[in-house]
Parts: sequence; structure tokens; C-alpha cells
Amino acid sequence: MAYTNALSAYRETRIKTASQGQLVVMLYDEALKHLDRSLELLSLNASGKKDPGKIEHVNKAILKTQDIITELMVSLDFDQGGEIAKNLFSLYTWFNKELLEANINQDRRRLTIIRNMISDLRAAWSEIAGKNAVGTAAAGDAGGINIAG
Repeated sequence: MAYTNALSAYRETRIKTASQGQLVVMLYDEALKHLDRSLELLSLNASGKKDPGKIEHVNKAILKTQDIITELMVSLDFDQGGEIAKNLFSLYTWFNKELLEANINQDRRRLTIIRNMISDLRAAWSEIAGKNAVGTAAAGDAGGINIAG
């Protein structure tokens, strides 16, 4: 119990002290975790058939991914992000549409495509957040990056 409380406190502190860029990376990490889980659950068993008992768990993992993508959408700042924010909004909208179709059809191919694209976005945001953390530390500024896009 003490371990669980300590882990929970650590996670809460990590989120509260993260820059905006680090928060975006954390959201991507969580989306990737749920996509990996859904892909794992959709894996074919030894007889080559999908396990119908796993469908509910796949559904929950995909829905959590959609919730995260929606959170990323509402965090966009169109005033400061301009064209990048608009492009990300369109991409996130497409992700959610594809996730819906993948969920309905239990489509590993669609999930894999989205997973790879989110992984690429995560890598880019991680690099930006890392560079910004070095820049703000050198300047003595505690601010984060703007998640405008």
C-alpha cells in the first residue's frame, strides 16, 4: 500500500512540475501504451482466430487512446500555433476517425499506422521539449513551451 501511494505521489508531482512540452510527450506515451495494449490483445492466438473475450478490453484501450487524442486537440492554441496547430488538429481528427473504424472492425493495420505516426510525433515533441528544457535552464527561466503545435 505504501508503495502504491508513493508511486501515485511521484506521478502526480511529475505531472504538476512538467513543462507543457513534457506534458504533450506524456500524453503521447500514454496513447502509445494503450495502442500497444490493443494491438497485443488483437494478436492472433495459436488457432489463428481472435479471442472474442478480449474485444471489450481492446475497446477500452482504443477509447482511452481517443480520449488522449481529444485532450491533445483541445490543448492546441490556434492563435499562437497558426498553421501548425491547424494541421495537428486535422491530424488528430483523422486519428480519432481511424481509431473509431479500427475499433469497429478490430483492424490491426489501422492501429499500427496510427501507433507509428503517434510514435513519430512523440519523438519530435520529446526533442523539442528537451531542447527547450536546456534553453530555459540556461536562461534561468522556469517557463515551458507553448503547445500551440
